Amino acid sequence: MLISLRTLSIFLFLVQLGYAFGSKKNSPPSSLNTGQMQGALYVDALSVPSPGEFFASINKVSRPNWTTLDHGGNAPVTTNRAQLALAIGVFVTNGFIAVEAQDGQQVKNMGRDMMALSKALGVSQTILSRGNNLVDFADDDQWDPLRNELEATENEVKSTMLGQQDHYLITLISAGSWLREIEIASEIIVNHYSQRGAALLQEPALAFHLASELESLPEKLRTDPLVLNVKETLNHLATLQKKEPYGLTKEDLGVLQLEIKKIVASISASDASPLSSKPALPPAL
Repeated sequence: MLISLRTLSIFLFLVQLGYAFGSKKNSPPSSLNTGQMQGALYVDALSVPSPGEFFASINKVSRPNWTTLDHGGNAPVTTNRAQLALAIGVFVTNGFIAVEAQDGQQVKNMGRDMMALSKALGVSQTILSRGNNLVDFADDDQWDPLRNELEATENEVKSTMLGQQDHYLITLISAGSWLREIEIASEIIVNHYSQRGAALLQEPALAFHLASELESLPEKLRTDPLVLNVKETLNHLATLQKKEPYGLTKEDLGVLQLEIKKIVASISASDASPLSSKPALPPAL
């Protein structure tokens, strides 16, 4: 499943703006070469569907009560850059969950957390105005503009990371976002099971691809205990999905939901809470 052409077009436009802005500074960072740019964009385009589009698909096959679903907790307090990037992905998806629930206060809470996470990664100034837009749209109950603004905010964070030569963190944002999407979608489908709904979660190639991209990260990120945990979770998740070529059963989805919930909790945990370095899923049979 790919993000929409519209989403990718917005992202490319924001990247161009980011470089144009950077070229006006006295000491701009060195630009990524063509291969790095294409690689970073390829990873993002292939890695994760837009939460808004994914949840729109869920709405077509089920009638979830979004107000009863977990909208996520507070942003983690940590200096771990890998965790911060993963958490940005999780909290972007949390924002879309809050929009589906039409919970304006939760959208504003998510915007606050996004600013905190982005500030810790050094990209907060570029999305400050978007954070204000999220608040304004939430106050006015403008849900469609909110969806668009959330999508643009995520893309702007990624474009800034490209400009700062932090393009590897884009993979982590994509992984965090997709894991949170699958966690919440599996809960919805378990409660209102249908084969059509289960099919939306059956993306073994996507999970394997994300895991392989994590393996290609720089050593410091690649060997981070949480990143290793995420990679193992993705690999075992893909194996589970691949074992069921005719569709995930309700029982499969229950296992999937439980195991992804563990890794998302680890991503969202503050430094005071220990993070397990063991794989979240049991070895495949």
